Amino acid sequence: MHPKPVIELSRVNEVKKLLRKVRLNTVCEESRCPNISECFGNRTATFMILGDRCTRGCTFCNVKRKHPMPVDEREPERILEAVKALGLKYVVITSVTRDDLPDGGAEHFARCVKVLKENLEGIKVEVLIPDFRGRRESLEIVLGAGPDVLNHNVETVPRLYPRVRIGAKYERSLKILEWSKKIAPGVPTKSALILGFGESLEEVVEVLKDLRGVGCDFLTIGQYYAPSLRHHPVVKYYSAEEFKNIEEIAYSLGFRFVASGPNVRSSYRAMEGYLLSHIS
Repeated sequence: MHPKPVIELSRVNEVKKLLRKVRLNTVCEESRCPNISECFGNRTATFMILGDRCTRGCTFCNVKRKHPMPVDEREPERILEAVKALGLKYVVITSVTRDDLPDGGAEHFARCVKVLKENLEGIKVEVLIPDFRGRRESLEIVLGAGPDVLNHNVETVPRLYPRVRIGAKYERSLKILEWSKKIAPGVPTKSALILGFGESLEEVVEVLKDLRGVGCDFLTIGQYYAPSLRHHPVVKYYSAEEFKNIEEIAYSLGFRFVASGPNVRSSYRAMEGYLLSHIS
């Protein structure tokens, strides 16, 4: 086994300083992602647009739940500045959920994608979107901007939605992924599962089948770690062997790329997955 490369703290601090300078949020920091040092050390980040306050109340998430701030119209240009400074070739853009906005923030997502595409040759952009409360027209706006991957997370099994994903609906999330394939068939779709809320293996497999049923291409699966005692408790910690078993099941169902492991998060190895899936 090869040892993991040592991440230089100076490189991590460099990325943090840049993000503060251009006043950008990252889901890496807001969600206390366990891979933050690895990703920042490799000069990558998942930009979180539309502020740092969410209008939903998911019990696993560490993002603030307060009244959201007005949309920052200069944010797309600041993301462009950061991407140029970091020399990124693959960018992931996500957001808090903004149920207060008529389009759920779709136009802002689209502007961020367009600004990057129009100013950086060859840039690849993955969008990790909320459910827009099931508005198909919002999804059409985002896809119309030309993202390279459309990501929307189901997060957990249907039975646990009332306790874990307050305000979300499992069927609505599946519909977002299904619509995406119909609106933009050439754009790969992606989703994620977090394990440890009390789901059974049988329930997980059913979700995998549902995702493949709507044509989902890429999948990430990770372990839930409670951010604090106020959050949903961890019911089970999965072993590396269990993650590997679920990964093998996912591949057997036809997913084109799967990342499965305790510290895997939705944007983990995002560029690698995109590139591997395009090798004929």
